[in-house]
Amino acid sequence: MFLDEATIDVTGGKGGNGCVAWRREKYVPNGGPDGGDGGDGGNVIIEANSNTDTLSDYASKKRFAADPGLPGLGKNCAGHAGEDRILFVPPGTIILDVTDPAQPKLIADLMHPGERCIGSRGGRGGFGNTHFKTSTRQAPDFAELGEPGEKRSVKMELKLVADVGIIGYPSVGKSSLIAAVSKARPKIAEYHFTTLVPNLGVVQAFDREFVLCDVPGLIEGASEGKGLGDKFLKHIERCGILIHLLDVSRDDIVADYKAIRKELKAYSPALTKKRELVVLNKIDLVGGDAKPWLDALKKAKIKVFTSISAAAHSGTDDLMKKLLPAVLEEREKRLAEPLEEDDAFEKVLPVLQPHLLSSKMGAYRINRREGEIHISGTRLEQFTHMTNFKNAGSRQRFRDVVSRIGLLKAIERIVEPEDKIFVGQTRVEEHLR
Repeated sequence: MFLDEATIDVTGGKGGNGCVAWRREKYVPNGGPDGGDGGDGGNVIIEANSNTDTLSDYASKKRFAADPGLPGLGKNCAGHAGEDRILFVPPGTIILDVTDPAQPKLIADLMHPGERCIGSRGGRGGFGNTHFKTSTRQAPDFAELGEPGEKRSVKMELKLVADVGIIGYPSVGKSSLIAAVSKARPKIAEYHFTTLVPNLGVVQAFDREFVLCDVPGLIEGASEGKGLGDKFLKHIERCGILIHLLDVSRDDIVADYKAIRKELKAYSPALTKKRELVVLNKIDLVGGDAKPWLDALKKAKIKVFTSISAAAHSGTDDLMKKLLPAVLEEREKRLAEPLEEDDAFEKVLPVLQPHLLSSKMGAYRINRREGEIHISGTRLEQFTHMTNFKNAGSRQRFRDVVSRIGLLKAIERIVEPEDKIFVGQTRVEEHLR
């Protein structure tokens, strides 16, 4: 099953808890704490893989999580880190963070095999009690909890990466051409919209290979949702060259050509700037003489690259050999120039949020609303998540830290007796008194 869009939930592995342990050995007085740190949780990694050509693996299963880190052990033994979870997608897949559907964010554009990105990060392992030993606190009886893994909703959009895309009206012979020049075996029949999904084929010419993409037939109004065009027009965006196939058995191929060009422009003006080669097909139906159609196209100032019969395999091999120099030229251009971002994700001035971006404990923001005080800050929220509030020593450390960074005084100036206080999603007012 061909699937070019999928939305999944990914969760990084939870970090392992730190260990509370003590060194007790014969002839070793004052052994002290020796609890090890917990292991970091695994990441969910999304990787482009050339052996994958569809997102169908994500049609039914929608939740993926990496392994958690193992807890620390005594004798300063750290827990094992969790294994990463690797999700394979086809090259050409765009990864978007849609945790907030109103503001999707571009995570990565995985164009080439082997490229990867982190879909969600694993949590940090908690420190064991050895970590908290100081000259004034020689017997810490607490350790940190493991940090929860990051949770995200991720949307994957596949835009097929092909050297050559074949476009044209339904039943002009696109599938016949790709079947004639490659080992691809698309469905071919005498009715419109036989091809319901894009087909890829690998072509060999002069001991070199390139990829052809057969895009399902376009019709007038495709950019507005008619037929199948709006669903698959996006796959043309990644093609280096377009072969515009015209059927000489149709009534007016000039009008056909202009109609398809109009739809490309309506969908994205960038498509009209792509290198296009016009090819006449089915010349066997007119006795091999394409002069009347060549004259009509020349009059309309439409340059024809060549004429073929895909069904009869006439001229198809020569077409592929003529294509090769142009394919190699466009391939070099694509590799040398960075792809322009989609219009939906055009660059805007960044909004600086130091309280959210900084890894310092003192970088936070306090907001008050409807009887609640909400405190946000990346490092502070992480610290709160990892504090074991069931342990008296751990609670005391929490109060010491929030007092040292000035948060306690800031809260005391604005707090009312019935206020609820949250750091991130954790309610903490009872631990601040």
